[in-house]
Amino acid sequence: MTVAIDVSHVVKHYKDLTALNDVSFTVNQGEFFGLLGPNGAGKTTLISMMAGLAKPSSGSIRIMGADVQKDAQMARRQLGVVPQELAFDPFFTVRETLVWQSGYFGLRKNDAWIDELLENLGLTDKANANMRALSGGMKRRVLVAQALVHRPPVIILDEPTAGVDVELRQTLWQFVTRLHREGHTIVLTTHYLEEAEQLCERIAMLKNGRLLALDRTSHLLQQIAGVQLQVKLHNTIVPAALPVGIQSLLRVDESVIEVNKLLFTLKNAGQVESTLAAVREAGGELEDVGVSQADLEDVFMRMMSEQNRGVA
Repeated sequence: MTVAIDVSHVVKHYKDLTALNDVSFTVNQGEFFGLLGPNGAGKTTLISMMAGLAKPSSGSIRIMGADVQKDAQMARRQLGVVPQELAFDPFFTVRETLVWQSGYFGLRKNDAWIDELLENLGLTDKANANMRALSGGMKRRVLVAQALVHRPPVIILDEPTAGVDVELRQTLWQFVTRLHREGHTIVLTTHYLEEAEQLCERIAMLKNGRLLALDRTSHLLQQIAGVQLQVKLHNTIVPAALPVGIQSLLRVDESVIEVNKLLFTLKNAGQVESTLAAVREAGGELEDVGVSQADLEDVFMRMMSEQNRGVA
């Protein structure tokens, strides 16, 4: 299987701050890959290095076999990046923006592809509008078109749906899903974890510059997630009053002494009854109980909390 992105033992220091600490993983060609983590995890730093905008302190990154430092031009041609920031030239129209972007890659007379991008991203009627006249959502669509204008085999989407409306989100995912079917490699960072769960085949989780997890999405859900039990109490209890076995199922900030809301991650529904009984025995007076299937957000929160406790 051909490797599209090869991140090998990457370290990045900013004076006393270690933004990335010996991060290694590969993304296969044609894969839909998720790169998740809280703010400050190192995701944007890693993407900047993939794009050649920052240099690793040590380690290497290859895009479709091209080293981003030693063969920067070739690596950049293989990559399209949709950044978080809405950066644009306020004096260009939408079409002019895409024509100029094409020129950076030596492309001429690619009007047919530009027209296709405009149509698929709902920008056809805005083609001759000035960039500064567009709404935030429309500007983000243009950023997507810019990243795709040179038909890169690898596409990185850095929080592409942050702060956009439902219509744009649906339009974007329809187009991106089509590109994936056609063989493009997609790397997604997002705080909307339901998007990652639905779209990504494999997921890497970062925190404080370290790689916490790297696995197929289905495996992460099977190994870590289960049934979520939400319990609301009329009173408060001390979590430490629960049996040790029940405490291990509890998701709670350890700095909190007393709580009236409890969230448990259970392996299966058969543990619900014994967990509720333990809460009652600890003095909890039940007000409301909810049971739901765990999802990627539950996996993510559990991974982050375990890393805080030094488990991961």
